[in-house]
Amino acid sequence: MGEFIRVAAPADIPAGQGRTFEVNGKKVAVFNCDGEFYAIDDTCKHRGGPLGDGDLDGCIVACPWHGWTYDVTTGVSPDDPDAAVDRYEVKVDADGVHVAV
Repeated sequence: MGEFIRVAAPADIPAGQGRTFEVNGKKVAVFNCDGEFYAIDDTCKHRGGPLGDGDLDGCIVACPWHGWTYDVTTGVSPDDPDAAVDRYEVKVDADGVHVAV
């Protein structure tokens, strides 16, 4: 695990939404699932779509390109469990949302 890097204030990622950030040279999608924050690799395993731009339903994000889904709490795809994306540790404190890559 790398060091924690601040990516945003909690208010910058509203509940039910995600945003993409570059953390230590890697694109990471950070999602707010009803006040809990999760981070996964931003690149869909199917065709490379940007997961941070996908629609979030509960804690399941759908790739905006072809609809592949991923559980943002685990990185596992219900469509193809062998196509999981990396998941990253997140912490939230008074300074903001931090991701370790």
